Amino acid sequence: MNNIKGKRALITGASAGIGEASAKVLASNGCDLILTARREEKLEILARKLREKYNVKVDIYPLDVRINESVEQLLENIKAAKTVPDFLINNAGLALGLEGVQEGFIYKWDAMIDTNLKGLLYVTRAFLPLMIKKGEGHIINIGSTAGWQTYPGGNVYNATKFGVRALSDAMSLDLVDTDIKVSCVAPGNCETDFSLVRFEGDKDKADTVYSKYKTLEAKDVADVILYILNTPSHVNIPYLRIMPKAQRNVYIFKEKSHKN
Repeated sequence: MNNIKGKRALITGASAGIGEASAKVLASNGCDLILTARREEKLEILARKLREKYNVKVDIYPLDVRINESVEQLLENIKAAKTVPDFLINNAGLALGLEGVQEGFIYKWDAMIDTNLKGLLYVTRAFLPLMIKKGEGHIINIGSTAGWQTYPGGNVYNATKFGVRALSDAMSLDLVDTDIKVSCVAPGNCETDFSLVRFEGDKDKADTVYSKYKTLEAKDVADVILYILNTPSHVNIPYLRIMPKAQRNVYIFKEKSHKN
């Protein structure tokens, strides 16, 4: 079953990690793409590869979801191009630091709140009316297991991901009289540049996060997104948590579990 071929997905934060992996998986199934991220050069490389390999349409737009004026400009560009998305994957997000609240850095808090919550809201507010007018659509918000369980040093990041979970609930309620689906996908430990960003480029520190056991790969999460988008029109998956086999929650995991 392929319910996404010939449709179009808008993916934020598409230049790396889960966003990039999702772009590849969806393109391989015939889905056209609108890719956004702050790093335009990475988008250009990715778009060229996807067009050549899968013969799909790929439009790219540099975008910082934290800046609503930029989101509004993106909306105008897409309306002018008449490329309204069928799917919106709110993937852009980040964590910064592991300081306790009592020693936290305001700039890190602002960046997480502005990206993970406000950015998601800006993009959704811009494109949801178009999807409603179109008569169908699917929003997938990328949450985290950190939105189900807090951990030491997680504080503001936890709060933003609990917020993504709550917003997904609220969106679904708001859209009850439409044919728009809303899903929240919550990955556990997944090896991307997430920890490199969290530790502000300290690769040695970031690598320790992924060295204790076999983590998820970005493609694992992308495959779940594909599955959700491919469900029949009468089926919706509001929440899906995915973790590596070795991880049972944010605290409990089996070290050195590298074998299948």
